[in-house]
Amino acid sequence: MPLTNPWLAGPSPDQDLPRERLEERILNLLSTQNMAVIATVASDGSPAATPVRFYNLALEIMYTSWNASSKSRNLRRDPRVSVGIFAPLVGQASSRGAQVFGTARTLERDDPGADDYWEAFRWQSDHVERGRPVDEPPRDPLTIITPTRIVYTEHWLRRDGYKPRQIWRAPS
Repeated sequence: MPLTNPWLAGPSPDQDLPRERLEERILNLLSTQNMAVIATVASDGSPAATPVRFYNLALEIMYTSWNASSKSRNLRRDPRVSVGIFAPLVGQASSRGAQVFGTARTLERDDPGADDYWEAFRWQSDHVERGRPVDEPPRDPLTIITPTRIVYTEHWLRRDGYKPRQIWRAPS
């Protein structure tokens, strides 16, 4: 039987991708997807996973959320978070995604440093869709997730002799 992607057959390579190339692949994923599942720790210790639309600034992920939402309440109590981001899956060769582990913080609009994130957050399309003026920025808080570890999976890396699951860690 002919194989469409013969490089998927056989044992998986075990070579690590150089850090700069891994960061480029992660940034490509973050820049080409806009939905993530954010997992927080509920008050009883159970996981609480919520889909959100996100944007990124470098490797940090950001989204808006009301302070009264369960995910915001969970993060105030315990800032640890896990995020799942993935590209649409057509087959094994297209498998591409990231598990992001880190901590979250919420910035109110007037907090120091918030403007840097709001400049990267594309809120204008939301305003247009909802009939709001684009010259009035949102007043919602912005949640920023800073990664400590990212598990990046891309089976296409096997073509070049790299293992399909790569680990990125924040510099110490």
